[in-house]
Amino acid sequence: MMGYALLLHLLAATIWVGGMFFAYMALRPVAASQLDPPVRLALWAGVFSKFFPWVFAAIATLLVTGYWMVFSFYGGFDAVGLHVHIMLWSGYAMMAIFLHVFFAPFRRLKRAVASTDWPAGGRALAQIRVLIGVNLLIGLLVLSVASGGRYLL
Repeated sequence: MMGYALLLHLLAATIWVGGMFFAYMALRPVAASQLDPPVRLALWAGVFSKFFPWVFAAIATLLVTGYWMVFSFYGGFDAVGLHVHIMLWSGYAMMAIFLHVFFAPFRRLKRAVASTDWPAGGRALAQIRVLIGVNLLIGLLVLSVASGGRYLL
């Protein structure tokens, strides 16, 4: 069972962090350089509407599999290394940032696009961009700690 939990855990992390990397490093610069604001804002509202359910599923999977591995395989948090604690607390930070994005600026972006309020949509998208950039950096740190932390910490 440990192998399945680890596999699901890694897939969930890859979907979340990989999706942010693609959106931030590939889609964002192209959309910004080639699309007018109304089209760009509508594109992002649609992209996030498709991606965010995957993030919710990834979060649920990460929490369930992570806690399952800690308590079923390792015997609790006292038995795991510092790298696991760093992953957990960094993951909590990422989840909090994502929930803020979802419930605040993403809602404002959708409302702005629906009402064609492009300046408000631009402000919401700018806030989302910053927060996803922060989450991407944290996510890359978590992946680094997950893969090498056991040997480095």
